[in-house]
Formats: sequence, C-alpha cells, structure tokens
Amino acid sequence: MTVPGKPIDVALIGGGIMSATLGAFIKQLQPDWSIQIFERLADVALESSNPWNNAGTGHSALCELNYTPEKSDGTIDISSAVKVNEQFQVSRQFWSYLVAKDLLPDPQAFINPVPHMSFVWGEENVAYLRKRQEALKDHPLFTGMEFTDDPKVIRSWAPVMIPGRAKSQPIAATRIDVGTDVDFGALTRGLLDYLTANGASLLTEHRVTNLTRQKDGLWRLHVVHDVGSTPMDVRARFVFVGAGGGALTLLQKSGIKEAKGFGGFPVSGEFLRTDNPEVVARHRAKVYGKASVGSPPMSVPHLDTRIVDGQSSLMFGPYAGFNTKFLKNGSWFDLFATIRLHNLVPMLAAGASNLSLVKYLIGQLVASKSTKFDALREFMPNANPKDWYRITAGQRVQVIKKDKAKGGVLQFGTEVVAAADGSIAGLLGASPGASTAVPIMLDVLERCFPEQMDAWTPKLREMVPSFGKRLSDDPKLAVRTLKSTLKALEIAK
Repeated sequence: MTVPGKPIDVALIGGGIMSATLGAFIKQLQPDWSIQIFERLADVALESSNPWNNAGTGHSALCELNYTPEKSDGTIDISSAVKVNEQFQVSRQFWSYLVAKDLLPDPQAFINPVPHMSFVWGEENVAYLRKRQEALKDHPLFTGMEFTDDPKVIRSWAPVMIPGRAKSQPIAATRIDVGTDVDFGALTRGLLDYLTANGASLLTEHRVTNLTRQKDGLWRLHVVHDVGSTPMDVRARFVFVGAGGGALTLLQKSGIKEAKGFGGFPVSGEFLRTDNPEVVARHRAKVYGKASVGSPPMSVPHLDTRIVDGQSSLMFGPYAGFNTKFLKNGSWFDLFATIRLHNLVPMLAAGASNLSLVKYLIGQLVASKSTKFDALREFMPNANPKDWYRITAGQRVQVIKKDKAKGGVLQFGTEVVAAADGSIAGLLGASPGASTAVPIMLDVLERCFPEQMDAWTPKLREMVPSFGKRLSDDPKLAVRTLKSTLKALEIAK
C-alpha cells in the first residue's frame, strides 16, 4: 500500500453526470482546488448516465403525466410539474453558460430539439388530458403547449401513431416544441474533458472500497486498481459519492450517522429499440402515455426519439424487472450487502406497503414477448416486431428511508445525504436524476460549503442567473431564461 501524499481538496467517486457536474462547478468557483475522480469501469458514463440506460427526455414535465395528478375534486395538481420543469431550466442555464464560454464547445453533441407529447386513449383519459393542458398552458414554463383530440392533427404530429388504430377509439394528445433529447453520456464526457484539461485527474478502473474519517478531519479513501496495480490510499478534504447504485454501500462504510436508516430497492428493465431508418424517419417526438392503474411512476410507457452520436433511433418502454444488483455492472449480492440493523425495519415496512409494486414487477417478469410488444402497438399500431430489438436498461435503486408513521417508505426520487460538517455527501435514488443534476449539485454546494457561499454567490449567479430565485414566481424572468437558453443551446434560433 502506498503512503498517502498531499491530500486532495475534492474526491469525486463515480464518473457519471453528478460527479461531472459538481466537479465543473467547483472548478469554476475554486480553480486552485485539486480534484480527483475515481471511476470503477473502463470508461465514464457507462451506468445510468449512458444514453441507452435512460430515456433522455431532459425531464421537464412537458409530457410526463405522473407529475400532474388529478385530485379528488377533479382539478389538476401542477405543483410537481412546475418544480421539475424549473429544475431542468436551472440545468439548461448552467449548460448554456459552459457553451458560451466554449467549455462545452458543441451543444448538439448532447442536446437536440425534439417535441414532447402526451398521448392518451379512452374518454376519461381524454378529459384528464384536456384539463391538464388547461391548467398548464398559461404558465410561463409551459407556454406553447397545444391540445388536440383530432386524429388528423395527431397524425401530423406523430405519423406512426394513427395508422391501424380503430377510428372509434377516443384519443387525445398535447404537444410542445421546446422539448429536447439529452445525451447525458456525451454531456458527462464533455464536462469531464473540461475538468481534465484544467488540472483534474481522472482514474478509470479504480474502485473506492472503503472510506475512513481520520482524527485530523480528512477522509482516507482505499482505492483498488482493477487491472492489478498496488492498492493505494488517498486523503481528501471533501468527498462526493456520485456512484449511482454503489453510493449507498460507500455511505454506509463512511460511518456517518446521516446515512443510517437508508436502504435501497433495485429495479431493472428493458427497452425496445429500432434503428431502421425508414421507421425512425416517420417519428420525431418523445411521446409519454399514462401508467396503468396501480402501476408505479417508473412504469410510464413512452415512445422516444433518441439522438446519440448524431444518429437517430427510436426507443419504447420501459419494461420493468427485478434483480438484486445495484449497478448494471454490479454484483448479485449488492442488495444483501446493504442490509443493516438500522435499515431493516424501514426496508420491511416499505416492502409491506408497496405490494402493488411487487405485483407489477412479477407481472412484468412473467409477461410474454408478444404481450410486451402489444404495449408498443398501443402507441404504434402497425409496429413490426422485425424492426425492433431488446436492450437492457440501466439499473435503478429507489430510496427507502425511515418514516415515523409508517416505519419506512419507498421514495421515487433523489436524496442528498450529507454529513453535518459538510465533509462528505452522496446521492441516492433515481428519477428525475440526470436532468436535475445542476440543482442537486447546487444543493450539495450550499449544504457542504456554507462558509464559501457568500463569496461564491456572484459567480453562481453568472453561471445560473436564476440562482436564489424561482422562475415560477417571476414570469418575465422565466420567459427571458427560456429564450436565452434555447438560443445558447441551439434548440431554437
């Protein structure tokens, strides 16, 4: 084992969008701080940040119906949609800044304009979608959303969705042109290229296997090189655990009390994909439907245009499954290795209160290929199985946390876990994930570096003009922000 040398200022564990985003912020705010990134795989962005492991919507609630539930009185609750959209606008502001500074030289390498649509069938769902559009259309973050129940108009928006459909079926759709497709893998690589070009060190095939807090306040990271080199110890003043499904294990090993009580529930899945240019050319949109009654938010079906490395494909799913891995390239023992006395009750309680999720997953596991393909035909009636093939989706680990009333709850979202002294933080959970990387990392900065925030605020407002404000509270600022980021990212001229 090597003798630890001079401590580094910032250790980032995991080479995905979260670590890359936090590293880019810190490099802009404190160029003199040393940054070291550890990635266990042979390259960066191979897990959840990989474009084929996520839908790439740039979650902005323009089309995702689970963010706008219908309340018992029949009205539509848009609060979650506004929150998620605003978070994505914060991300776009930061990306726009980096593009303007030539730190991300080609925005089309990671973000492209793709209309976002919602599509439903059945009289009740048509009525719901009409009310949803009425509730959102006057909000500055949703300006331009159109509604139609005319099959001819829907066909002009998404030609593959009408041929072969029963004329008697009630259908409706909304569409908004300012939606995007985001390749978070390309964005991650761009951010890490910027970091390494400006002094940061990136070590691939390096696994952090343990974290220990020293008496002097520094963190000691035990790092193993997977190709056989001698293990090494690294000392760091601040550690961020952005290791996706691997974050929970490392936070538990750190011993911080803030990580106690957390567990994880892994969900795997698949998508159908086609690269047939004739099929792809007939559909350019991200179309989200409505999840079946009793199904979890992660099950919302969608037919997506994906643009990866300049090539367009279509992707449909997700088809959920279950295994005990916490990472796509993980171990079958991942789930069992995270069980502790302090999280056993929350995990059991969450399981008992989510039997519908268990039933859904079992149904997905036993569903035949033809049954799964029928789900695609609800969006694309004339889909040909010969054009489509299955791909394995990214592994998701949903957060389980303590709850005084229920003992434990399953949380469909992300959770920042940070030590009280701000010396270490990590991110647990999934959706909306990568799309909200920027606001999540701003939260990490505020929680872990409170003493620096006053000095950093002017620079943060230069990078994210709405920092410290809510776009939804200032319609004029919202409109200006939308216009400026669309132009800077070349989403609209």
